Amino acid sequence: MKDPRDIIIRPVITEKAMDLAQKNSQYVFEVHPDAPKPEIKKAVEELFKVHVERVRVINMKPKNKRVRLAQGKTRRWKKAIVILRKGESIPMFEGV
Repeated sequence: MKDPRDIIIRPVITEKAMDLAQKNSQYVFEVHPDAPKPEIKKAVEELFKVHVERVRVINMKPKNKRVRLAQGKTRRWKKAIVILRKGESIPMFEGV
């Protein structure tokens, strides 16, 4: 298994992600593209000392972007929605 800090790249801080965290104890992270669900679950449990019930994974496709005549795409990345046990939370998300 990889180091948990290599699997969890960063938390996703958006309005929708914050709403999920406050209402449903679901937290959104950007994860390593090759990380499977069991590794993501173990990494979150080790880093934040919580119990994970379920992990949902979404592969985000690149979007087309254009600046004047130059065309390109955004990068592709992997997003994980982690569902915790009832009553648990990650304190890092509480103050945002």
